[in-house]
Amino acid sequence: MLRSLSILGLAVVVLAGSGPPVRSQDPVDERAQALEQIRGEIARLQSQLNRVQAEASSLAGEVEQTRLELAIQESRVSESRAAQELARAKVVELEARVSELEDALATVRGDLRGRLGALYRLGRGGYLRLVLSLRSSSDALPAIRQLRYFARQDGRALDRYIDTKASLEVEQDELAEERTRVEAWVAEEEARQSRLAEIEARQSRLLARLDAERRSLQTERSALADKERKLSNFLGLLYGRQDESMGGTPIQEFRGVLDWPIRAPVEVPFGPRTDPRYGTQTPHNGVQLTTPPGRDVQAVYPGQVLFAAPFRGYGPTVILRHPDRTFTLYAGLARTRVAVDDVVSLGQVVGQSAETLYFEIRVENRPQDPRLWLRE
Repeated sequence: MLRSLSILGLAVVVLAGSGPPVRSQDPVDERAQALEQIRGEIARLQSQLNRVQAEASSLAGEVEQTRLELAIQESRVSESRAAQELARAKVVELEARVSELEDALATVRGDLRGRLGALYRLGRGGYLRLVLSLRSSSDALPAIRQLRYFARQDGRALDRYIDTKASLEVEQDELAEERTRVEAWVAEEEARQSRLAEIEARQSRLLARLDAERRSLQTERSALADKERKLSNFLGLLYGRQDESMGGTPIQEFRGVLDWPIRAPVEVPFGPRTDPRYGTQTPHNGVQLTTPPGRDVQAVYPGQVLFAAPFRGYGPTVILRHPDRTFTLYAGLARTRVAVDDVVSLGQVVGQSAETLYFEIRVENRPQDPRLWLRE
């Protein structure tokens, strides 16, 4: 009996000294570093997106904003996948720890069960009965020492059992949390994948709109350029036909003090127009005014009517020639009030306004900025 108890004590001592296995953190650390790198990239992209959102003022800016949102969402999907891998690596590690602790607990439980069985067979009093059963008093001291050793070993075995059971419960709780975390990241990835698909679809729509708008603007630009070309050619034709001997005070002497043909806000100023999104330019040789319909449009200087009829792309148009080879042009009228070869005086009504009026001044058939000729 004493020898079996010694073997039991030795086994418990070996088990107690072995301790839990050493864990390798390398796979988990690598995944954690990868996750931090992804999160750093998300932060960088988010900062860039914030800047673009502050600057975005056109469809092209919106497309750029969506491109950055797409990049961020792709990074977030990668983040959720990396987080899943990290959580799953922890689950695998914890499962191994739990398995080892379960095995250790089973071993301690078996040893403890055997020791308790032996004590049970000794009956009430246990160790005391062993001492009292000794026949020789000379054997008492070694026996007591041996029993004290066994008692200490039994206490250690019991402590080891309690500690192992507590560690197992902690590891099992952590394992359950990691499994819950994996499930949460799986759900998060699914949500982010859905968001990614939405952004991709929106980007596709925006790019289609951008392409359609680009084509529309190109068409509009071509139409405007064609209008300007035709008008310039027509004015060149009229310029070639005008009478060099037309008398009167040159209009140049009144540069800067002429009255406006109609008092109205300038909608489009003189000079080439640059599209803010694509940087393309279209010629604009006059000023476009926003006018109330039905108002009188007056001649800014005395002259002769060279043209008074609809002009394609401009609507009803009146062209006056003035001394010293100068033209004024009034286009986009609702109707004309003069005829070809009429001589008009300063301020005479040449037509009624529509919603806009296009006005040009040309000297030697070169467009001039009307604002430099008209008084404020």
